[in-house]
Amino acid sequence: MEDQNSNSRRNFLGKIALGSSVLGGLTGFASPNTEDGLKASLHEADEWFENIKGTHRVVYDGSTPHDGFPIIWNWVFYLTNNQTDSPDADITAMTVLRHSAVAFALEDRLWSKYKLGAFFGVNDNNTGAPALRNPVYEPKLKDFPMPQIQGIKDLQTRGAMFCVCDLALQVNSGAIATQMNLEMEDVYKDMLSGVHSGIQVVPSGVWALERAQKHGCAYIFAGG
Repeated sequence: MEDQNSNSRRNFLGKIALGSSVLGGLTGFASPNTEDGLKASLHEADEWFENIKGTHRVVYDGSTPHDGFPIIWNWVFYLTNNQTDSPDADITAMTVLRHSAVAFALEDRLWSKYKLGAFFGVNDNNTGAPALRNPVYEPKLKDFPMPQIQGIKDLQTRGAMFCVCDLALQVNSGAIATQMNLEMEDVYKDMLSGVHSGIQVVPSGVWALERAQKHGCAYIFAGG
């Protein structure tokens, strides 16, 4: 029997093929009308990694939603290093949101508009239905297993770093556009406009994982 990881990889490659056919080839996947601001952001992404600090450095590979664990493990790293007498100033935990976890970088309005919970298989633990909001940015009630676990917004105030894969945003925008009979370019631009403040858009998740390790971050896989 084929495992879930194999299915996830195959589905993602299928989306790449779909997006490629919509846009006339993967080489030109980004529209020529893409705003200059995005291009500048991608080139500046290397500089963003200079914010990594401290003795204790880790990068979490968030390739799937995995019940919020790409965010939970980030919080755990701060918690347990604090317990062993390391202050936040001596810690950097980074989470790379890529593949099917990119929705965790996006505003609630996009979750509602594009039914991202259903699309990415993320349920709202408070309703049992597909999530219509981002459950890990500002978690509520049952979003995490324990109420003290912090979401992305609070973790950012502690120095935690989050980035999102631009390629996966493009690929998934193409698949969503096809499902909803929309223009891929419109969906993609909407996604970019709805990336939460402080979350860095990077060319690809695997690109970011390599950069983080070059800056001294230990690699931990945080996906399903």
